[in-house]
Amino acid sequence: MGMAGYTVALMMIGVIISPCLYGKEFSDHQEIEVERLLKRLNKHALLSIKSEDGDIIDCVPLHSQPAFDHPLLKNHTIQMRPTFIPESTSTYTEKKINVTQAWNKNGRCPENTVPIRRIKREDILRSKSIENFGKKMTTPGIVLYGSSSFLEDDPSIGHEYAVMNSEDGKYFGTQFSVNIWKPVVQVPGEFSVAQTWLVSGDRAHLNTIQAGLQVYPGKYGDNNVRLFVYWTADGYHNTGCYNTDCSGFVQRSSLITVGGSYTTVSEYNGNQYVLPMLIWKDGGNWWLRIGEELVGYWPGQLFNSIGSGATRVLWGGQIVNLKTGGQHTTTDMGSGHFAGEGFTKASYFRSLMTVDGTNTLREPQGVYPTVTNYNCYNIKAGQAGTTWGVNFYYGGPGRNAKCP
Repeated sequence: MGMAGYTVALMMIGVIISPCLYGKEFSDHQEIEVERLLKRLNKHALLSIKSEDGDIIDCVPLHSQPAFDHPLLKNHTIQMRPTFIPESTSTYTEKKINVTQAWNKNGRCPENTVPIRRIKREDILRSKSIENFGKKMTTPGIVLYGSSSFLEDDPSIGHEYAVMNSEDGKYFGTQFSVNIWKPVVQVPGEFSVAQTWLVSGDRAHLNTIQAGLQVYPGKYGDNNVRLFVYWTADGYHNTGCYNTDCSGFVQRSSLITVGGSYTTVSEYNGNQYVLPMLIWKDGGNWWLRIGEELVGYWPGQLFNSIGSGATRVLWGGQIVNLKTGGQHTTTDMGSGHFAGEGFTKASYFRSLMTVDGTNTLREPQGVYPTVTNYNCYNIKAGQAGTTWGVNFYYGGPGRNAKCP
């Protein structure tokens, strides 16, 4: 597939919520719907922890979390721990770095409860509609899988990428370490993410599992860098959502919650911090591990085609460019500096691995880049044969003399 084809595919994989205020006062019916949604999503908590970042973390009984409202999970047996963790063929051992979420400073959830970020009324008001809260929607210039035709998209509108792609194949997970930065986002409707995508199927049958770090003021109401997960089983039409914004993802950790923020971030020419991530298929479920902590899993019942493995894996950065004022956005990707600046200046992914059919972690072969606009954001493969394994630098500042 050519460069243009992969750019279109990425656009379909990475469609976003288009957050905006309703622009009018709610009717009584809408007020009732908001309260109903809040009641459904915010389960009874045994303990609530107020975080320094403004979040409220509810410690919800394990079996009462939002995941189990999903009709396909009514009789779901919770998998308390995975049956195995993929073994690596690499001789390099990743240095253990303990990066905690902001809310951890003010407490811990009791045994047999899980931390769930409380959804507030204003979170729903920032969504395009009550019905689509937490879901990914199209923006101008973006066409979803399943459309009858594709628009002649202007690449300067909508999503821009600097990612590495795997060759087509059969994948049962991925492992990597992502450099933690806090990119500046120009306007609330834009975001900046560093993530992985595991993908199978296409159009209305597109299955995708996603995880990474994002700054998304239009969703969270702030500029904090946050852990996020996402899933869909039908090309973003009716299924899936961010984090625990709908039923689906099963939270297992009592220390790390999806949607939680990090305050320990890398500094230009200073200390560098990474978040090691591992996603793998164990039986029918797809587990997420951050560092040594088992965060939770996407139940296999949610999906169809990806049940037999992903056909592609992608890693890298993505931003949204709304062209405010008719100019390219100044939203940072990664550190906000181009890949060529290298270590302590540019953001990176390192130690890229994929899980094969024998549940073994292996370095991916033949990875190749996709970049929407090299003048705004770019990517550069790192040196091979080092303890960093397969690695790359990526990012950029957005608007500059060559990216007006």
